[in-house]
Amino acid sequence: QVQLVESGGGLVQAGDSLRLTCKVRGRFNEWDMGWFRQAPGKEREFVGAINRSGFAAYQASVRGRFTISRDNANNTLSLQMNNLKPEDTAIYYCAANTVGGGTSSYVGHYDFWGLGTQVTVSS
Repeated sequence: QVQLVESGGGLVQAGDSLRLTCKVRGRFNEWDMGWFRQAPGKEREFVGAINRSGFAAYQASVRGRFTISRDNANNTLSLQMNNLKPEDTAIYYCAANTVGGGTSSYVGHYDFWGLGTQVTVSS
């Protein structure tokens, strides 16, 4: 049974850092993985993704501030977020692309999702 569980969210001030993790049950080392976020009243949007080889791609607004990494030995995906801004406030979700879409930014390419973790950045 596939399961994705995010953790590490919280309330921080602008300029602070947070590290989100996603613990995955399943064939993690064979999957491409993504991070998405959804703010109130907005659609779910792509944050970044990492393919099974460790290559990562990012949305323009987080590039240089956020870093995605994976630990295949421990089935864990991470999102290091630095210099957080109020506009980063959202629920953050990790997702698994099990059919090989690389670092796709398309929500529909991801077939398993976690329940999300809230990140709130105050100004």
